[in-house]
Amino acid sequence: MTDLEIRDVPETALDEMIDFSGLVFHQRIRERDLDRWRWMMRRAERIGAWSGGIRAGQLAALPMRLAVPGGTVDCSAITAVGVLPTHRRRGVLSAMIERMHADAATAGRPVAVLWASEGAIYGRYGFGLADRAVELEVDTSRPLPLRTEPDPRPLRLVDPADAPAIVGPIHEAALALRPGGLVRDGEWWSRNVLPDEELSDERLTAPRVVVHPEGYAIYRTGHGIVRLEDLVAADARVEAALWRFLAGIDLTSRITAPTRPVDDLLPHMAADPDQVKVTGEYGALWLRLVDVPAALRARSWASGDVFVLDVADARIPANHGRWRLTTGAAPGCAPTGGEPDLSLSVADLGAAYLGGARLSTLVRIGAVTEHTPGAAARLDAALAVPLAPYTNDDF
Repeated sequence: MTDLEIRDVPETALDEMIDFSGLVFHQRIRERDLDRWRWMMRRAERIGAWSGGIRAGQLAALPMRLAVPGGTVDCSAITAVGVLPTHRRRGVLSAMIERMHADAATAGRPVAVLWASEGAIYGRYGFGLADRAVELEVDTSRPLPLRTEPDPRPLRLVDPADAPAIVGPIHEAALALRPGGLVRDGEWWSRNVLPDEELSDERLTAPRVVVHPEGYAIYRTGHGIVRLEDLVAADARVEAALWRFLAGIDLTSRITAPTRPVDDLLPHMAADPDQVKVTGEYGALWLRLVDVPAALRARSWASGDVFVLDVADARIPANHGRWRLTTGAAPGCAPTGGEPDLSLSVADLGAAYLGGARLSTLVRIGAVTEHTPGAAARLDAALAVPLAPYTNDDF
């Protein structure tokens, strides 16, 4: 498209961005939802694409911090991406993503993340599926016996307005144990995690927050159901205490948990496995390495080793080529002319970055080429994390 212009979207055009999202995602944006939308768009870097005076596409990037093994890294959390149906397959999305990459590189954000409405689209742009989640349903019409002895320390309900200061440090501690989550500031807690009204189901109550000294659960209730929105615990006994509380809430007979880690303990913790059902599994966070060497140096590694990776990246030339990766206590990543141990796309490297995807599996299906026998298994060992990556932040 020769007349395509990419430029910033001013704050005065927030409602136009919201209307555009409603159009491309086939949604009716209700008046009560506008405040959250405006807040989200206001704190984002806003990119628009214009053709012939018409807004043909848009993309918003939220500057956030992402938990990775050993710490956190700056990231661009991508949202509100869309292209007019009349302007598809004309390079609009490619141009906006190219601009997003440039902005992220200038800001020193080595990774970008998003929730994909259509995963096949973003794989072409170098994003890999970095973590997955499961849906749980728990029958609480009868007592829920657990194989794990619950921690005996008392629980307390706290006002949602006071919750960020109380549960924020617990959430921060959990990020150090499990990669994939986002660092939450006070506004993110109040507006995105604890809004008074549940946008997807107005029949549910305001959020309830139950707190343990080393854990918390956020839930809503309605029509006989407890809907669990977030649960964090320092260990299995704390987790058991929180589940026991949720299962014992009066006038309810079922817990639904739309998002939990794939290695959630409850299916193993329940004495009667029939009471806990995994009702679904789905791909969650997609991750793009914007700066391959910076991202690989930013995370910790489970073992020390040296690899030469031949990384294919058709969209960010600075990433494309061979890299000497040193894992362990003093990680390093630098260009090299050495013979590769593995050849892989930047998308597959992004999928493995948090420890979610196994490169040895990708070798088996032919997506990754192993030149040195055993190299994929060795890199899997270096990438390994004790808890599966998990993201429970909607954006």
